[in-house]
Amino acid sequence: MKKILNLQVNGETHEIAVNPADTLLHVLREGLGLIGTKRGCDSGGCGCCTVLVDGKAVYSCMLLALSAVGKSIVTIEGLSTDGKLDPLQEAFIKAGAVQCGFCVCGMIISSKGLLMENPHPKEAEIRQALSGNLCRCTGYHKIVEAVRIASAHS
Repeated sequence: MKKILNLQVNGETHEIAVNPADTLLHVLREGLGLIGTKRGCDSGGCGCCTVLVDGKAVYSCMLLALSAVGKSIVTIEGLSTDGKLDPLQEAFIKAGAVQCGFCVCGMIISSKGLLMENPHPKEAEIRQALSGNLCRCTGYHKIVEAVRIASAHS
């Protein structure tokens, strides 16, 4: 039996009917059309579904939508303001950290969570924060560089 939820996503309240077993990932993509949050492994192993929940990076494939009620959810679509990219998004472009694009949304969201907690992380801290995100295209150097660029401008 579906339940009606009010979810706070990217600064807006959305009323949506969900099944009790629906993950936040499913609701974001299928219910709200926010397809920047990618579906990868469905087991919390790749990080491409990462979103911010109350400022913390979490795997949306591992979180039931019911448990997100009353929390602030931010997806990749919520980082830009008035059509202007977030400085972290711009840093990813500048560093050439965007390759195939599949993992990049999760990488950016994980990085945003880190920078919100620690505006000037060391390289080891950046790598630790990104350790839950899998990229098959790079050696992570450009991704780490993008976070360093963004941290230098904050």
